[in-house]
Amino acid sequence: MQQINTTKPGFSWLLKMAWRDGKASKRKLLLFMASIVLGIAAVVSIQSFGENLQDNIALQSKSLMGADYTIDINHPPSERVTEIMDSLGIDSREISFTSMAAFPNKTGTKFVSVRGIDGGFPFYGEFETTPKSAGIDYQDQNGALVDATVMLQLDLAVGDSIKIGEITLPILGKLTQAPGSSSLFGAIAPPVIIPYKFIEQTGLIQTGSRINYDYYFVADRNTDLKLLDEKIDPQLDKEDADLDTHLSTSERLGRRYENFGKFLNLVAFIALLLGCVGIASAINIYIKEKLKSVAVLKCLGASRKQSFLIFLIQVAFIGLLSGILGSILGVILQYAFPVILEGLLPVEIALSISGRVIFAGIILGVLMSVLFALYPLVGTLYVSPLQVLRVQENTGSKSRKELLGISVLIILFLFLFSFWLLRNWQYSLSFIGGVLVTFAILAGVAKVFMNLIRKFFPDSWSFVSRQSLRNLFRPQNQTLILILAIGIGTFLISTLYFSKDLLLAQATLENNNTSANMILLDVQTNQTKNIAETIESQDLPVLEDIPIVTMRVQNINGRSVNEIREDSTSTINGWILSHEFRVTYRDSLIASESIENGEWIPESKNSPLIPISVSTNFAEDAKVKVGDKVTFNVQGVLMNTEIASTRLVDWGRMQTNFSIVFPKGILEQAPQFHVMTTQVPDAKKSAEIQQILVSNYPNVSILDLRQVLSIIEGLLDKIGWIINFMAFFSILTGIIVLLGAVRTSKYQRIKESVLLRTIGAKSSQILKIAALEYIYLGVLGSLSGILLSLISSLLLAWLAFETTFIPSWVPFGVLFPGITLLVLIIGLANSRSVIKNPPLQVLRRESI
Repeated sequence: MQQINTTKPGFSWLLKMAWRDGKASKRKLLLFMASIVLGIAAVVSIQSFGENLQDNIALQSKSLMGADYTIDINHPPSERVTEIMDSLGIDSREISFTSMAAFPNKTGTKFVSVRGIDGGFPFYGEFETTPKSAGIDYQDQNGALVDATVMLQLDLAVGDSIKIGEITLPILGKLTQAPGSSSLFGAIAPPVIIPYKFIEQTGLIQTGSRINYDYYFVADRNTDLKLLDEKIDPQLDKEDADLDTHLSTSERLGRRYENFGKFLNLVAFIALLLGCVGIASAINIYIKEKLKSVAVLKCLGASRKQSFLIFLIQVAFIGLLSGILGSILGVILQYAFPVILEGLLPVEIALSISGRVIFAGIILGVLMSVLFALYPLVGTLYVSPLQVLRVQENTGSKSRKELLGISVLIILFLFLFSFWLLRNWQYSLSFIGGVLVTFAILAGVAKVFMNLIRKFFPDSWSFVSRQSLRNLFRPQNQTLILILAIGIGTFLISTLYFSKDLLLAQATLENNNTSANMILLDVQTNQTKNIAETIESQDLPVLEDIPIVTMRVQNINGRSVNEIREDSTSTINGWILSHEFRVTYRDSLIASESIENGEWIPESKNSPLIPISVSTNFAEDAKVKVGDKVTFNVQGVLMNTEIASTRLVDWGRMQTNFSIVFPKGILEQAPQFHVMTTQVPDAKKSAEIQQILVSNYPNVSILDLRQVLSIIEGLLDKIGWIINFMAFFSILTGIIVLLGAVRTSKYQRIKESVLLRTIGAKSSQILKIAALEYIYLGVLGSLSGILLSLISSLLLAWLAFETTFIPSWVPFGVLFPGITLLVLIIGLANSRSVIKNPPLQVLRRESI
């Protein structure tokens, strides 16, 4: 007698079944895969590029600084600072300031950053010059290194001369790269390097001049730079000096580009979340179609666990494949970032493939697929074998504990992933909370809509209109799923678009034909009258003549600066205690200011407490309010003041704004210098007035805002392009998700459409029914998503960007009709096979 093999099917059988079923349904899963691939690609490309940027900054931090650590101060070092530096052993020193440079035998002038250096600086990296020897010999040859761009603009050559203040030096080389120079500031004030010994001879070290003193050090091999920073920096802070190590420079640069990275990470998270929506909607409908297959498996003896695992393995494999494809696409995409970000990065990026990020992307693909498929997959556990014989599908009751557990896992996954990207648990919680509230509202809208149609059903309407409405609330309807998919997709796309507009609005400069476009800095009091006459003689207006007095905070509400520094519990920002404030006096507000609290005092003479106005950021950082007392040290003279008002200052406007403003009648006799502004019509007039002023007043620095604005606007245009590019990337993902959600709904509409055609419905009627149904869904889902995004963007502008939110018409005028039309087109495309082929042929093909 032959023995019957009763061994239960093993894992290999589950794999074969999952493969066979997936292979037969591959067309239905392509869009499902596409949404995962794009989401993973965004994450992998952004994370991999971010790691490369941080690694390159860390590796090149010494070359960026030129030394192991520096001490910098914006006034001559005190005796205590000198003692500390002598104990450390100064290896090189520098004095730097901005000034106008003239070029004998040339017609141009240029606002430059003059750097007087001695010693062997840079100790890491080098001055990249043409010829190369110039970067090494310039001190011995008593010449200057001039920024290569300036030499190109003014048609200068090696051997020409440069005049800075009272000295004229030969140009020994073109300077293309210099450690310690900021690329952005270098675009506005290009560097000119001269020997240290000529600084005093320029005659430009005067009252009001902004002079920086830098001292460079090379550390011993055994020096712990972090310990040195912790020990020495607090002592230097008391003397208004600062110590920076190349490690802190690396960290600071990393933080500077971290904010930009946060926006990119937010885009990646939105792209991935859209992918999750696509997975949830596609798998939900896909699994519903497989319920009869599950019932057949159970009739043949498969257990609940086996039938569940077949589809779980299928989904996990799709997630694995999507994760691999998305990671490959992400690696390719990251190579576009250095090109896109050219000019915005502090270092040259040597790209490498991050195995950790790729592995994370693959795992992410599997986790996304499995977690967001678990909810519909749980339904397979409760399918009865009798489902094969039932006409109406019945998935049975699902366990609330299982569904609650899956929901907790999904929320936890989203929170951990957003925290990994955003590095801020408050932002992560807020974002997840907002998404959950949006889901709840959209689900509520769908439920209310279905109940209202059922309650107030228009029985008098035509057959086509009634049938399209009944499809929205009949058994196995797709209203909730599609409104959630369309609504959340539109919500994320619209929120990203509104946020993009907020960012781009902040990345713009105000410029008009009546505002100042030339600023004269460091004008001495005895020069103001003559300079004003010179400007007016050229038929140009003197728009502003602003007196400036330098001062420091002496005490706040009776507590001295030193006492506050030593108080470890103090929350007053350190810059308030060490900053040299440039203060003005006037009797009225300017266009960029508005009073937030208190009263503006235009003039004061004999008051024991001088009423002043401070900006809101000063009040916040100094922890003061209206009525508080602040004593200032004005070059040895103490002035007791009382805060009479706080002003909201728009620092983004190209205007001379001040943190502290005194009333008239107080500072007129204090040592001061002036800033004057004018408006020049064109480049020719700008060059003429600069030539006259530089030759007669070499101490005056002239900032031509026409050049600066063109430089900054170029950078802002690049930033805007990046924001638009990343927004488009997520919008494309959202469209893929909508395609997937509506496309997969096709497989639930086939039988109803075939039955209608079988009982005599015309093709035109079936198309009209489908068209009306998808129009209802598209309008309701997209309009709900846009309205919710309007609220979320308003909160984002108020809480995160701290700016006024002016809604764009694009989401309403383009996204709303565009998404509705897209849903309609895909929906009608779903019905094409029903119209073109006989009903029996359609049923046979769709059941395969």
